[in-house]
Amino acid sequence: MRRFITSLLALLLFLPFQVFAQSGAFQIHSHNDYLQTVPFWTAYAAGASSIEVDLILKDGQLMAAHEVESIDPKRTIESLYLDPIAEGVKTGLVSTAQFHLLVDLKTEAYSTLEILLKSMENYRELLFSQANPNGLKLIISGNRPKPSDYASYPEWMFFDYQSKELNKDLPWSKIGMVSLSFRQFSFWNGKGRMVEAERENVQNFIDLAHSYDRPVRFWGSPDSKSAWKAFYEMGEDYINTDHPMDAADYLGKLGENVYENNVKHEIYHPLFEGDGKEVPVKNVILMIGDGNGFAQISSALFSNGNQLNLTQLKNIGLVKTQAADDFTTDSAAGATAYATGHKTNNRAIGVDPEGNALENLPDILDGFGFSSGIVTTDQLTGATPASFYAHHPERDDEKQIAAYLPKSKLDLFVGGGGDTFTSELDKLEQAGYSLVDELENWKGEKIGYFASPTSLPKMLDGRGDYLRKSTEAALSFLDGKGVPFFLMVEAANIDSGGHENSTGMIVTETLDFDEVIGSVLEFADEHPGTLVLITADHETGGVSLPQGDIESNTVELAFHSDDHTGILVPIFAYGAHSGDFRGVYENTEVFQKIMKLVERYHMR
Repeated sequence: MRRFITSLLALLLFLPFQVFAQSGAFQIHSHNDYLQTVPFWTAYAAGASSIEVDLILKDGQLMAAHEVESIDPKRTIESLYLDPIAEGVKTGLVSTAQFHLLVDLKTEAYSTLEILLKSMENYRELLFSQANPNGLKLIISGNRPKPSDYASYPEWMFFDYQSKELNKDLPWSKIGMVSLSFRQFSFWNGKGRMVEAERENVQNFIDLAHSYDRPVRFWGSPDSKSAWKAFYEMGEDYINTDHPMDAADYLGKLGENVYENNVKHEIYHPLFEGDGKEVPVKNVILMIGDGNGFAQISSALFSNGNQLNLTQLKNIGLVKTQAADDFTTDSAAGATAYATGHKTNNRAIGVDPEGNALENLPDILDGFGFSSGIVTTDQLTGATPASFYAHHPERDDEKQIAAYLPKSKLDLFVGGGGDTFTSELDKLEQAGYSLVDELENWKGEKIGYFASPTSLPKMLDGRGDYLRKSTEAALSFLDGKGVPFFLMVEAANIDSGGHENSTGMIVTETLDFDEVIGSVLEFADEHPGTLVLITADHETGGVSLPQGDIESNTVELAFHSDDHTGILVPIFAYGAHSGDFRGVYENTEVFQKIMKLVERYHMR
């Protein structure tokens, strides 16, 4: 049995969430812990600070049970708690008792405590004392002695006070916790938001108990993520739950999942003078927010004073993103669909499922007299930008992908990953590219700008307004050539935020993308005949938005996955023929719709 317990504890301690690093950010009460499949160890591995066991005195033994009918002779306070704790201390797996046992007496207090005191004699070395301040404390709940008798019990034994009437005359030195039924304050079921008047009553009682420097717990409280968060925010000291692992996982990630935006950007209000008009399309700007789904857009919206440049637009469609060989696409297959109009296998760039090269938009549009460019926050060999110039079945073969850039019909490229192109520099110059090192005064027929030798930093790491400045410079350069143009702009790191389940990264990267959208919309207003398309290759993270606060620009995101999902992604359109992009359709249709307009107004 000891070997089983030790092995089990070792397994539990290496679960992926480590809540012991919380440093008291939250504390969990494992309610009716003895009903867990693995009592004590589950709560301990979850970092629970308070662990509850119901006790019934039966035939001189303290049985862990709620009622006599459920008694199992093998389930005693010793077998479920005291022996495992002692074994843990002996093996070093339990270093200190950063938890207490809340012992809920179901039988008469004095007689039950008499037996409990005798039982604890066998575990004296575990127990709290002035000489052992990290020892185990017991807090007696349920049937208790009179408060006037509390002082007669040992220093390791404290009591659970259960009354709304708190005053300075109570024996506070022996009161370890103040507990009340949540139903004395509210009938909230843990869904949505608590009625404000009831919430204030709960908050007032917590504040009252804290004024006497004692922790608070509510039993019979709702047991859900919304409830855990609400009680945490109100300062409940021991959050009551039957699901300690889930509660620890959720609360432990709350700091990462909640983000408050302190830097709002100004919104450009489009003129809509040419929006949706069936006039010749001169320029096409395709903006791809990698991994950018509905929740990502919503998180940015509510973090920016409830407004975005993106959400000013009126023509909106929905895009199906499936790959040729998989329900859930990756960026390579997703971007290839936009660039070539063909479904392909995941990991493939610019080739069909059989590996045959596909013509991409820059190649095709060159025949119609267009110039083309790509701008990205990714490395230029990344799946999305590479799909607009390369033809290779494996997205991770960076050197082979880089070799396609000098052969492409691109007139402009801007992005990271310059080191990968070291062997291609001479070929790029021979192909007519002027390789520049700044975002202004671009001169030449073709421009290449390696913004970083490797990956560019994230917004949280100080990338700044690189994407906006790069896009504005690209628009100025392409417009200055005096011919129609195609420009692909990628915000790559929204996807990274989804993969890392980072709310802060998602919000800041999506807001950065939206600032660029504002600049592009302004350009479109100043250059009639420009069509702007804003979409995503796929959604990343299975993100939802359970809570937020518009007034403080705060959102909480929840994550179903750390990978891509098959959720529909929106496409927003502005400018000439923007109404053509309404509806629900495959990602390949974006290419087809663009080409239909090009063929209508331009000659080869």
